[in-house]
Amino acid sequence: MQTTTDSYELEVKLNHLTKKFKEYLAVDNFSLTINKGDCIGLIGPNGAGKTTLLRMVSGILKENSGEVLLNGESIEKQRHLIGYLPQYPNFYDWMTAEEVLVFNSQLFGMSNKEINRRIPEVLELVGLVGSEKRKVTGFSGGMRQRLGIAQAVIHKPRFVILDEPVSALDPIGRREVLDLIEVIKEDTTVVFSTHILSDAQESCNRFCILKDGKKIDDFYYADLQKKHTKNSLSIELKKPNPNWVSYLKGLEVIDQVIDMNHSVYLESLSEDQSWNHLVLESMNKYKVEFFKVEVGTFSLEDYFMALVGGTVA
Repeated sequence: MQTTTDSYELEVKLNHLTKKFKEYLAVDNFSLTINKGDCIGLIGPNGAGKTTLLRMVSGILKENSGEVLLNGESIEKQRHLIGYLPQYPNFYDWMTAEEVLVFNSQLFGMSNKEINRRIPEVLELVGLVGSEKRKVTGFSGGMRQRLGIAQAVIHKPRFVILDEPVSALDPIGRREVLDLIEVIKEDTTVVFSTHILSDAQESCNRFCILKDGKKIDDFYYADLQKKHTKNSLSIELKKPNPNWVSYLKGLEVIDQVIDMNHSVYLESLSEDQSWNHLVLESMNKYKVEFFKVEVGTFSLEDYFMALVGGTVA
């Protein structure tokens, strides 16, 4: 893709978005400001409301209340600036890849000259050169997903939305799409949803955690790493040991205990490293069965589980 990010401004504001399906509240008063150059991982458990939120942001689904603004104007008037990949992209299987891209280009009002110039560019971008005359019905899952991304960026959008782009793919397909996202985010502001935390951590510089339709947290990963000191221990357990965890929560030298049942994260602000030895001695005393102990690590999964699936002391 040609670098274009320096030539435009971008700010997307999600203001108090709410969506109900009959009595079911799918998205609840969600607000977020997306800045130019962000690659945001929208993460949350299945059923958190990620797809519903992204469909509202893309303008496909009408919210019950709230608004989506791009540079201060309604997103509905600026859909040509957005590229969208649904979780399950649908194609007319009798079409070739080239015909799919021509069809989508025409929907965006691109001229024949633009279409003829742009199609070879995006085919090269997504690694489908040589497959443009093949019918989509013969494409693998990874190829279909890459074609979906091609149709999402054919019109050079400023803002790209990808809904679970890798969750249904095999390891090879996942790697192909993740590598493609790395290229796209160099020139475009990206939001993609996933429940695979390792994929998000690899690709994104910013994260938004969603649970039960509500925003739980929004942060840049670099800030999260700075916030949590390296004076920490992560212990992966063979089985939970609640009595030991209760003991740890009572120690004044430990400032934070994150209990995730089969793993425990501990953090101390003390410069005295003797607290590590105290913890290790307590593991023997409480007969803690564990797989490994890591010093000075704090992962996105630790933080996610603390907010969504664990408890913080």
